[in-house]
Amino acid sequence: MHVQRIAITLFFLLGFMNMNAQEKETFQQFNERRQNRFNKFKEQKQKEFEEFRRKRNEEFAKYMRKDWERIDPSPIVPRPKEDPIPPVVTPIHEERPIDTTPKPLPYDEVILVPEPEPQPKPVEPIEELPVQPTDPPVSNIKFVFWGTEEKVRFNKKDRIHLSSVNENSIADAWIQLSKEAYTNMIFDCLQIRKNRQLCDWAYLKMLEQLSETIYGKGANEAVLLMAYIYCQSGYKMRLSTDGAKLYMMFASNHIIYNWNYYQIDGENYYVFNNKTGKVRICTQQYPKEKAMSLAIPKEQKLDFVATMGTTHTSKRNTDISITVSANKNMLDFYNSYPTSMYGNNFVTRWALYANMPMPRYLSQELYPKMRKAIAGLSQLEAVNRVLNWVQTGFEYEYDDKVWGHDRAFFPEESLFYPYCDCEDRSIMLTRIIRDLLGLKCILIYYPGHLAAAVELTEGQGRGDYIECNGHKYFITDGTIIGYGAPVGQTMNGMDNHTAKIILLE
Repeated sequence: MHVQRIAITLFFLLGFMNMNAQEKETFQQFNERRQNRFNKFKEQKQKEFEEFRRKRNEEFAKYMRKDWERIDPSPIVPRPKEDPIPPVVTPIHEERPIDTTPKPLPYDEVILVPEPEPQPKPVEPIEELPVQPTDPPVSNIKFVFWGTEEKVRFNKKDRIHLSSVNENSIADAWIQLSKEAYTNMIFDCLQIRKNRQLCDWAYLKMLEQLSETIYGKGANEAVLLMAYIYCQSGYKMRLSTDGAKLYMMFASNHIIYNWNYYQIDGENYYVFNNKTGKVRICTQQYPKEKAMSLAIPKEQKLDFVATMGTTHTSKRNTDISITVSANKNMLDFYNSYPTSMYGNNFVTRWALYANMPMPRYLSQELYPKMRKAIAGLSQLEAVNRVLNWVQTGFEYEYDDKVWGHDRAFFPEESLFYPYCDCEDRSIMLTRIIRDLLGLKCILIYYPGHLAAAVELTEGQGRGDYIECNGHKYFITDGTIIGYGAPVGQTMNGMDNHTAKIILLE
């Protein structure tokens, strides 16, 4: 198709070059008329989009003027707490004899994690409004989120002001926000979301920083602007007030731990700043709104600020000694990320971490060195080398001792922080194996422990494996530390009758 377009373009270009002056003038006039018709059509559609959005927002503001409902908060869902199973330490130059005969293991159930849906989008396309000759010069507002600077179009004269947080004052401000003055700001925000590949959570936090840059941290006007752009971008939100402050609530496809929320029409709405207590809530729906997802299906393209490099060396294969740097801005993003689960199954939370793509700046630094270390090896030999690097190149420590609570790591965090535990190692290992070798992986949850397993598609696997949906996954447990252990060895004390299998992308 691309070649055809080039050929057609060249055909018309050559034909144009062979025209005489009168023919060229006629051809140019035809193109100008066609372009003018297109511009008029585009302008008309843009006016229709704006008119539709304006009417929807007027209807929304009309409902805002009614008395808001008083709703009590729901009990928070606490972060799951388990007694972790201690790692197995293999003495240096000693490993437990392993039966090379493949041995199938039982398991309790398979956990399916739904694929992320496309991101929400505006109820009608938000098109960029062209600058007219009579318009004042375009002004920009610069803002920073997680060390990443961006700018959007905004004139200070269009700032809103809330004299109070009663229904009429908020509705009046919403009407002001829905005018054309804010269209290009929303357009710019959506372009940033697209260009930076921001997940829903990152986009919401970006809007927070933009709004607070304009109005100040904690200002009611900042909350309303954030809520307005978030709503116009297609997301499901609700506004609430305690009589003095305005709060935004966001609906999520996931249950978020340790976060205050209110149930509205059978759906959980989380208070953005985690405020709790009795509030009055505007429960009106906006057309085609969608709840946010906490999945991170794409690399978050924040500006890169390198941390000091950390080195990780395999004890069994000392030639695998790799130094990598993390992105400080991404570490800050991870620190803001709320821990959650799909549905009501806390086992699914680890899939959110394991399915995030490895950032390119990390893969470009880590993977060439790892590929060199496994070049020419069989799948089994290659997986064994990567596994031992994960087992022995990182220091083990309990989350409670380091963080005061359970905390899963994205792979970048495991590479940066001085300690990591079983879940962090399994998440990192499955990400690397999938990227480097293209092999399917699963996570295996035992009460108090998380392990991994890899499907070997070449040759004969060895040792313990789990057969699931027609695939044989051989145990690769990153928490057998000390000198490590090979593929096919289950950690001591694991009861596979209780094991839950988490399928990864």
